[in-house]
Amino acid sequence: MLLTRYEVIPLDPTFFISRRIGDFLITAVSDGNMAASIDLLSGISTSAAEAIQHNAGIEEPGNIHINCYLIRGRERTILVDAGTGGLNNAGGMLRKNLHETGVSPDDVDIILLTHCHPDHIGGLLDADGLPVYKNAELYLHPLEAKYWLDDERLNEASERGQRNFLLARRTFEAYAQNLRLLAGKEIVSGISPVWLPGHTPGHTGFRINSGESALLIWGDIVHFPHIQSAHPTASIVFDYDPGLAEDTRQKILAQAAREKLLIAGMHLGIQGFAYVHSSEEGYNIQYIEGES
Repeated sequence: MLLTRYEVIPLDPTFFISRRIGDFLITAVSDGNMAASIDLLSGISTSAAEAIQHNAGIEEPGNIHINCYLIRGRERTILVDAGTGGLNNAGGMLRKNLHETGVSPDDVDIILLTHCHPDHIGGLLDADGLPVYKNAELYLHPLEAKYWLDDERLNEASERGQRNFLLARRTFEAYAQNLRLLAGKEIVSGISPVWLPGHTPGHTGFRINSGESALLIWGDIVHFPHIQSAHPTASIVFDYDPGLAEDTRQKILAQAAREKLLIAGMHLGIQGFAYVHSSEEGYNIQYIEGES
């Protein structure tokens, strides 16, 4: 039976909060945290950013949480992003947590990439450089592929940036037979890509529609959700084009608030799902807790 409302599906109160939209069950699966600093932000003072985190009850204001999303339905098992794989001593919990949901890497038949930063693709290769999800088709935006395959960009990058380029290229090569470029149309019925440029050239969200219900997995629109929703002009150093990233963030925050759109994001809290509400200066994030 198709459901045309949001339904909370509690799997595990710590890691596995799900929503059902139509035929699809969408589960937030934590990959863990990565140590960072709010000094990575520009457009807001450190003291103001720390105050927002404190008021939101965040004990370690610099930590960034990493979510991936599991979509099951219509005989599909889809993973949105693949976490860090433990690179740079960050995250690395995705495979263990997927196992806890009853899903093995071999079950995944589609992987949708929001973009190709290491905390989103690091989990795609094993220690030998081979595909972890060997039965999966890998989808990404053509501008994303073009960027990471650009030799000029590679040569201009810092040493750390060059490692990121080489990781992306190794990943493309390992999945070459199953690599697919998004074409702006539905990937499967009910799931469509949404181009959200700025953080990277091909940064992409994925919208799931069913009747009057919709969910947008918005990738890295925010890294510090409470800060960057309250102050959408605050950018992070990882943005490829900070001005464009800000424009995209402003647009999506306004749309989410206006349409009362359910949001999922790779750096939302472990709760994984939220609504966006307008405030005097910007917006605020309201997480949806699991229900027993």
